[in-house]
Amino acid sequence: MAEYLLIESRDPFESNDVGYYCDLARGLVEAGNRVTLFLIQNAVLAARPSAHAPQLRAVIGSGIKVLADDFALKERGIAKLLDGVQIAPIEIVVDHLEAGHKTLWH
Repeated sequence: MAEYLLIESRDPFESNDVGYYCDLARGLVEAGNRVTLFLIQNAVLAARPSAHAPQLRAVIGSGIKVLADDFALKERGIAKLLDGVQIAPIEIVVDHLEAGHKTLWH
């Protein structure tokens, strides 16, 4: 079993590729891997409770740990998140890299 950190930076309302990335995350978990999805930059917009983001909602609760960058949230004035999304600092990326997790940035 491998450990993956998938970093998503794109706004799902501007890029159709975000859905592919969520599918990739689910596929990795279904193959027996551990996956963390880290939302940064405009990707945090999908973590708002009022956002229509079915791809992210499908990821939550599927065995994937979903994190949102605290700085990106503050920049965008986002205080409330979907249930299942946790706030985390960008330093989490360094922790995953140091631990040898396979990391992909989108």
